[in-house]
Amino acid sequence: MATYVYRCRSHGDFDVRRPLGQASSAEACPRCAASARRVFTAPRLSAQPSAVTEAYDAAAASSERPAVVSAPPRRRTPSAGTPNPATSRLPRP
Repeated sequence: MATYVYRCRSHGDFDVRRPLGQASSAEACPRCAASARRVFTAPRLSAQPSAVTEAYDAAAASSERPAVVSAPPRRRTPSAGTPNPATSRLPRP
């Protein structure tokens, strides 16, 4: 995803994220819905790991379309290893 800058005559600059190369020459201002022209700026590219970029994209997508679950997550069961006798007297939830 690339960040494009648009300038509204009334409210100034605002950013729009679109796939690379899919920016239009005009975009509606989020405050007044007036047509705002694209401002050509230096690319906003950073050397960050792809996992960070994917996390940002996932967070942005979930804010628009949150995942709906039918039940809470299940608790993890303890491993099938040999239980430690020292922990047998601890209280259990």
